[in-house]
Amino acid sequence: MIMNVILLGPPGVGKGTVAKKLSERYKMPHISTGDVLRKNIAEQTELGLKAKEFVDSGTLVPDELVTKMVKSSISTLSTGFFLDGYPRNLAQAKALKTFSEIHRVLNFSASEEIIIERLSGRRTCKECNAIYHVKNIPPKKENVCDNCGSQLYQRSDETPEIIKERLNVYENETKPLIDFYRAENSLSDIDATQNVEGIVAQCVEILGASD
Repeated sequence: MIMNVILLGPPGVGKGTVAKKLSERYKMPHISTGDVLRKNIAEQTELGLKAKEFVDSGTLVPDELVTKMVKSSISTLSTGFFLDGYPRNLAQAKALKTFSEIHRVLNFSASEEIIIERLSGRRTCKECNAIYHVKNIPPKKENVCDNCGSQLYQRSDETPEIIKERLNVYENETKPLIDFYRAENSLSDIDATQNVEGIVAQCVEILGASD
């Protein structure tokens, strides 16, 4: 199946979790720009070494560099893909159009209150990066990963104050993409206030059968 899909929405709406489930269902790779960036840095690719300079200095990796990494990740694919975390602004969206056709954009939305509750309750394993939630997906033993037994921690950007800052950035930079893709008749709205199964069901209804 060749179907190139973008998952769009603010942090905390479940894009990554849903993308993984859709990837399994449709047998198409989930491309997370965060994972792509970390992979390039870990493998010390030419792009990764350049990106590391910005990451180490605490500044944003430039659009051009992120675009090159995304392009490299999807250029060899023989299937479609689920793209999560890119594009983040109009410049990236226009760059994406030059090397890949996008068939559908799934626009996830939820209230600020729900997003803050989800993100501030999230805990991550220090070793295997498994994600839990103190209320929705608690570990069997408090602050201990079910998978590897390592300690769980709260990311520094998942406190209520920082979450609000991240949402402001999304509002200013990423939200204009909704109008951009809606004008291209490729955008579908997803109610991300439901549980994961409900969100996945909405996506499948829009994307169609997986066989």
